[in-house]
Amino acid sequence: MVAKDYPFYLTVKRANCALEVQAVASPAKETEEPSTKRAKPLSRVTSLASLIPPVRATPLKRFSQTLQRSISFRSDNRPDLFSPRPWSRNMPPANTKRRDSKLWSETFDVCVNHMLTSKEIKRQEAIFELSQGEEDLIEDLKLAKKAYHDPMLKLSIMTEQELNQIFGTLDSLIPLHEDLLRRLQEVRKSDGSTEHVGHILVGWLPCLNSYDSYCSNQVAAKALLDHKKQDHRVQDFLQRCLESPFSRKLDLWNFLDIPRSRLVKYPLLLREILRHTPNDHPDQQHLEEAINIIQGIVAEINIKTGESECQYYKERLIYLEEGQRDSLIDNSRVVCCHGELKNNRGVKLHVFLFQEVLVITRTITHNEQLCYQLYRQPIPVRDLVLEDLQDGEVRVGGSIRGAFSNNERIKNFFRVSFKSGSQSQSHSLQANDSFNKQQWLNCIRQAKEKITCAGKARVLNSEAHFLLSPNGSRVSQGETILEQMDQSDSESDCSMDTSEINIDCEHMEQTNSCESEKQIETDV
Repeated sequence: MVAKDYPFYLTVKRANCALEVQAVASPAKETEEPSTKRAKPLSRVTSLASLIPPVRATPLKRFSQTLQRSISFRSDNRPDLFSPRPWSRNMPPANTKRRDSKLWSETFDVCVNHMLTSKEIKRQEAIFELSQGEEDLIEDLKLAKKAYHDPMLKLSIMTEQELNQIFGTLDSLIPLHEDLLRRLQEVRKSDGSTEHVGHILVGWLPCLNSYDSYCSNQVAAKALLDHKKQDHRVQDFLQRCLESPFSRKLDLWNFLDIPRSRLVKYPLLLREILRHTPNDHPDQQHLEEAINIIQGIVAEINIKTGESECQYYKERLIYLEEGQRDSLIDNSRVVCCHGELKNNRGVKLHVFLFQEVLVITRTITHNEQLCYQLYRQPIPVRDLVLEDLQDGEVRVGGSIRGAFSNNERIKNFFRVSFKSGSQSQSHSLQANDSFNKQQWLNCIRQAKEKITCAGKARVLNSEAHFLLSPNGSRVSQGETILEQMDQSDSESDCSMDTSEINIDCEHMEQTNSCESEKQIETDV
């Protein structure tokens, strides 16, 4: 007897015993026809899982600065958040297609490995990882187009304009990386080893400037994709893909974010190759040049992406009155931090920390777009007062709410306040967790420090623009420096670069005041 049939066997046996007892107790009814009435079923015991009280899961900690990425963590035993669909009923769980990590020493002839030093093997592994990463990237980009873009366009799930906004210039990146993969494969020897890659990278890396438009479009693409997920057709299609083996449990946005994550990984890959390259190797100089190139490209794209993100959110700010408009918002080019916070009454707010101003908003839907309506007057960062509140220090609003509030609701608060003349504001804001709270505190403090340092630098520069002569007249700094350049350096121990006309703050702090007066007297 099979183990899984055992419960069924017990049920049949109990039924037979019941029939035998009934036949002995009522022999006169043996000739009667069996009744068609259904017997009242015994009350079934609920499962043990239903008897255990539910346990609140702690929220996942997330790190969200600059571009906010959405990564969904799913588990096989976790209940589906969506309602059951006819096409997904009674379907066996799909086998997830996972990539196996490949090593150079396992892919090619083992005999060759014994002829190489340990450092050279590590160098070959790093080069092979670069090549293998390009191959995986190309496969994912083609998959995103074939499995997501083309079917949604063909089935009219989204319009062509919406798909172009979400996918951006994804198509143009595929031939770009195919070119690098082809070059790396051409220089690979028959035994699998590669001698030189530096010259290839120096010639190919400038092509990554085309990532500028793709990365700058990601903020708008993510917002549109999140909005379209409210359409049940889009949500059903994406859910089908997520449950399919080809997706590897990754949603569409994970595939669209792969190029950006690959871009920031290039400096690490190149440093790893350089670390295992001998100093006398011809690739040494080329790899150093390649690292400088990719660092410059990543820094430039990062700046433009930040400006694009800032402009995106500024265009979606809704002002209730003209008095809420602030030039500090208009002049901002970077969003230092933004995210959802709650006040002490439990109201959800979306707070933006620009370079020089803090803006507190509420999320609303305007013309089928997610917008941000100003909740209070913008607060200048230079006048902002920041307080780190201890857990339990803030009382939640309302007597009933405060009476039934638990410890989670009075944790992770901080306060921002502002007072200027008759205007004053004070907001007690609650973060999701202690990590998120610390991120906000750090960002606000850094923003205040930058403004303070910039203000001091402007004051010092304005004071240093003119130097006071012994007779009371004000001599231009440029004239004084030009006169000092004409004299010999024997009278002063200070060295000066002739290409610099303006003295910065650091040079002024290093120059001795007594020597400066002697130089002025000598010049006069």
